[in-house]
Amino acid sequence: MRIQDVAMLSTRMFKTNPSRTWLTILGMGVGTGAVVALVGLGFGLQGIILERIVFGETLLSLNVTNPPSHIVILNQAMVDEFKANELVKDVAAMASFPTLITFEGLTGNAFLQGMAPSYFLYTGMKAVEGELFTTETAAEDRNAVIISGALLKLFGVENPVEALGKIVTFRVFVPIEGTEDSTEVPLTKEYRIKGVSSDEASLVAIIPLEEFSSHFSAPFYERVQVRVIDSESLTAVQDTILQKGFTVTALSKTVEQANKIFQGIQGVLAVFGGIALTVSAIGMFNTMTVTLLERTAEIGVMRTIGASSRDIVVLFVTEALIVGFLGGVVGISIGVGLGFMANGALGAAASRFGGEAVHIFRYPLGFLLFIAAFSAIVGLLTGLFPARRAAKINPLDAIRYK
Repeated sequence: MRIQDVAMLSTRMFKTNPSRTWLTILGMGVGTGAVVALVGLGFGLQGIILERIVFGETLLSLNVTNPPSHIVILNQAMVDEFKANELVKDVAAMASFPTLITFEGLTGNAFLQGMAPSYFLYTGMKAVEGELFTTETAAEDRNAVIISGALLKLFGVENPVEALGKIVTFRVFVPIEGTEDSTEVPLTKEYRIKGVSSDEASLVAIIPLEEFSSHFSAPFYERVQVRVIDSESLTAVQDTILQKGFTVTALSKTVEQANKIFQGIQGVLAVFGGIALTVSAIGMFNTMTVTLLERTAEIGVMRTIGASSRDIVVLFVTEALIVGFLGGVVGISIGVGLGFMANGALGAAASRFGGEAVHIFRYPLGFLLFIAAFSAIVGLLTGLFPARRAAKINPLDAIRYK
């Protein structure tokens, strides 16, 4: 049988039984749409979480902190030792002391931290308003401070823009080396707020590390960020630092664990969507079986004029393949359409209440292509049994069938 004959006969259903055909396609589409929407939700949640923790070079950085016992400490000598490692590209330190911060007549407890500009890059810290410290603005940054969003809310300021340019002062409690006591050191210098960080969990104010070191002699650093040269060097450098007794965490490991968790979530969501797709496939199988009974006489005529059993199988399988593929296309349209509407509604709600719009549904192109191909395969499988059954019908019995 010629290809054009197969194409013409396998699409006759759109003319002879258009309502039933399109209802079958819609049924497949609903099942496929459930899979697309649910898995798209999983992709969206995964993207939202990872975007919050992955920025720039953070995946190539190791977060090193002092052990609870303080058997070893992160001092400048240890930082220099880290830098001497040929697998290490850079080391950015952070020092931190408790402080009393005064803002527009109000005083609160916080931590004053000294950071190098590269520390922001390696930790993925962002500024919700204003700017962070940079190497290009190092001179003017000696008079600037960055405060966290949490600290700003402590003073009752909801809009970060209102804090930019305002003056703050500090009274810092510097620990006395070798003891658990500390001494209060007032800073007579005033600092102007340059930016507000995205940190909503910590009450911190940040000044450049050079400025911090000019006022205090820090006995040790709170933590350092070790930037390795490439991803293959992460494990080796991490093992070396662990052997020295420090605590090390790698964001890349956290991302790997998060991806595994979300893969499991996507799998569970796909199972729920697959239940709907299975119901749709059963409906399609029933439709193909009914179509076989209705076309029994037609099959007998085709066999008597020379069509082989293989031609009958090809005809029915092609018809099921077309219905399954179109069901996949309709399902993708339904799932993606629902996702876009949900994203639009959430974005509008977020904008209305002053929040940030997020895309909770996401659809990678590869996933959509897989769904289209998978739907076609499901259609093929549901049409295979009726096709083989049709091929085994005796031509004479088929002609006499009513």
